[in-house]
Amino acid sequence: MALKPLVLLLVSIAPASPQAGGLPARESLYYTIEWRLFSAGKARVQWSTQPRDGSQLSLHVESAGFVSKLFKVEDDYNGSFGPGLCAQSAQSTTREGSRQRETKITFDGETRKASYLERDLVKNTVILAQEIDIPACVHDLVGGLYFARTLNLEPGQSAQVPVSDGKKSVVARMEAQQREEVKTPSGTYKTVRYEAYVFNNVLYRRSAHLNFWLTDDSRKLPVQIRVRLPFTIGTITLQLEKRE
Repeated sequence: MALKPLVLLLVSIAPASPQAGGLPARESLYYTIEWRLFSAGKARVQWSTQPRDGSQLSLHVESAGFVSKLFKVEDDYNGSFGPGLCAQSAQSTTREGSRQRETKITFDGETRKASYLERDLVKNTVILAQEIDIPACVHDLVGGLYFARTLNLEPGQSAQVPVSDGKKSVVARMEAQQREEVKTPSGTYKTVRYEAYVFNNVLYRRSAHLNFWLTDDSRKLPVQIRVRLPFTIGTITLQLEKRE
């Protein structure tokens, strides 16, 4: 189903009340989701950070309307990050049609290992359990995209970011491409379009392109996210609806 990649693809949030490093203490962002010109669902991203406890990010995605009648989706993600937004743990629960999965990933920078466990909640069976080597600091995809907001890239510039999904660890390129004006339900923004090169046999084998638009100012507010998949699946677009 086309909504499934969303749990992996959401960028995070904009600084409302900046702390050291320009990161917010707490914030919630709400997105509309469009698939093949249909209103497909909603997404909510919540961020919080504490000096002693590190940073926490939660994501909730659910289908709506016509798409929900075809294939109901309700996915949740929770991630924990240490200094430098290095991933510490990630847990996701996916409920898509009759399928229910739970995935837990632990990232250990000291041992440079990531432990991955995926379970089928309906059959109560283990689908995959494994351990892989990782760098001392690695990002999961959600944290990696958020980390990209701290890089201050100008159009034409790029950065190499270590990213892992617990099954594979790679160095992915993040590229600032060009300035564009973007209209969303929350307003019209001057932005810079970025691309994260994680598909096409990098982190994921699937053929696709992941772009995200950050406001061209000190906030770097993520106002639009787009995943262009093969024609048989189509394009998924998330647009900022409101922030709190």
